[in-house]
Amino acid sequence: MIRTRVKICGLTRTCDVKTAVAGGADALGFVFYPPSARAVTPEQAAGLCASLPPFVTTVGLFVDATSDAVEATLQRVALDLLQFHGDESPAFCASFGRRWIKALRMRPGIDLYAQREHYAGADGLLLDTFQPGRAGGTGQRFDWDRIPQSIAPDIILAGGLDASNVAMAIDQVRPYGVDVSGGVESAKGIKDAELIFAFMQEVRDGDTRR
Repeated sequence: MIRTRVKICGLTRTCDVKTAVAGGADALGFVFYPPSARAVTPEQAAGLCASLPPFVTTVGLFVDATSDAVEATLQRVALDLLQFHGDESPAFCASFGRRWIKALRMRPGIDLYAQREHYAGADGLLLDTFQPGRAGGTGQRFDWDRIPQSIAPDIILAGGLDASNVAMAIDQVRPYGVDVSGGVESAKGIKDAELIFAFMQEVRDGDTRR
């Protein structure tokens, strides 16, 4: 059975990190974008990552950050993967000597084939909902039918996912992975253990139909 990988993003508390790991999350996302309600400082993120078990990937999310800001974060936090959520060039994304993924907001008319070629050096593409003036975290889903079937197995699906729709998303899109933040929260940046476990169960249920 093919298993859908899960990233839980926007973690701000040690208890939520432990719950995400206990629930079976493959990756944990930490937001280094000060305007976000889920943002953490490098020092906070270092503390959150300090007691992680092996085989859990740590991901740092940046939005049009300067090179110095990314480098300063990497000096303090042991990040395995970088996620770029702004208008970063492929050269910028690749300049830190770390594996990286590129988030694409599903703007009207976006050409995913062209974007995949443009960001060919990425370990993956994350598809999120487009909303003017928002870099992500909208809590809204987009039309999954816009994802070409030939691309779907290589993408990470984000945007408005929660326990009520993630199994359906996996069944319809069949992505490599899914990314959730607001869908497992009781408030912005505050994860809910019941919602995390419910989400993970629905992912497993979705996988049984793949």
